[in-house]
Amino acid sequence: MKEKLIIIGANDFQNPLILRAKELGCETHVFAWQCGDVGERTADVFYPVSIVELDEILALCRPLHPAGVCSIGSDLAAITVNYVAEGLGLVGNGMESALTATNKHRMRLAFERAGLPSCKSIQVEEDTDLAALPLRYPLIVKPTDRSGSRGIRKVCDPAELPGAIAFAREPSFEKKVLVEEFAEGREYSVEYLSWQGEHRFLAVTEKFTTGAPLFVETGHLQPPLHMDDTTLARIRELVPRVLDCLGVRFGASHTELKVDASGAIRIIECGARMGGDCIGSDLVPLSTGVDYVRGVIDVACGRAPDLTPVRPGRIAAVRFIFSQEDLDALRRIEANCPQNLFRVSAIDPIDGHEIRDSSTRYGYYILTADTQEEMTRLLRMSALPEAFLED
Repeated sequence: MKEKLIIIGANDFQNPLILRAKELGCETHVFAWQCGDVGERTADVFYPVSIVELDEILALCRPLHPAGVCSIGSDLAAITVNYVAEGLGLVGNGMESALTATNKHRMRLAFERAGLPSCKSIQVEEDTDLAALPLRYPLIVKPTDRSGSRGIRKVCDPAELPGAIAFAREPSFEKKVLVEEFAEGREYSVEYLSWQGEHRFLAVTEKFTTGAPLFVETGHLQPPLHMDDTTLARIRELVPRVLDCLGVRFGASHTELKVDASGAIRIIECGARMGGDCIGSDLVPLSTGVDYVRGVIDVACGRAPDLTPVRPGRIAAVRFIFSQEDLDALRRIEANCPQNLFRVSAIDPIDGHEIRDSSTRYGYYILTADTQEEMTRLLRMSALPEAFLED
């Protein structure tokens, strides 16, 4: 009889998990709000239930006797995963860990207690005296409980702060806002896979964004172009401490941090799930040769993951489409370098709407190359601003 695997979420970023689970012989039971996402069609069984309906999902899962429950790339889904896992006695990190790893204020408090290098921050309330905040400008304002760049804004002038707080509160589920000191430097994310508290390093990703004020991701690159071995070693020493601090003992994790010109590292946040934006599902397997998605499935089902590379690693990047210029750049790559295109997503019509967060981008494509020089040429061709490629 096939193992039954519960998967939370059905969108394009979750689909690689559904497809890989089916390749491995699992019967996939997928839960998500019904809106025409690809996972509704690729799942063996699809349940049109919002992923926030924790008790309903748990009740539907009980008679299935699944081997595991998992998701990739979603903080909101990670809460549901741990709720179901805890309710069914499956592998997970527990709800206390899940709630800390998905709430930026709780996370900051945990970092502070553990003495980890992070940004000074304050959760603001309706009656908070904004003029008296003991924080140094510039500031970053963000919802406490959202991801994907939703509600984020950089503030350099105190007069802009009330508007930024209102902007961040609107998408927040709990309607709470974190204000923190802005960390300078290049931004990276770090992927690990944990089994019984042992944390296995997989990859570092260099992040490219639109910059201030919204910092929406325009692309990701593995391995990073701008990182020396000493900095990498310091990051590999730091991130397991972050995971222990948050109570992450099982599964994928995605830690975001910044490294400034002096080499100082500041933790931005850490999610107990794969990096979204194709980082975990595509870039890690491409750049390392490790079957990361299978590792996540194995851990969820109570098996030690095998992280032996199954193919040679390459340089890998994802570029997101924000404009007609970006789409034109993709067409040039399709015409001149089709061998470097790993995958192109469905692309929405370019209608000129404002790109406010990751959910409003038009689409994406994934590039592979044999050398950093070749990838740098492709990124220039993709219309990535030259400033991102300079030392």
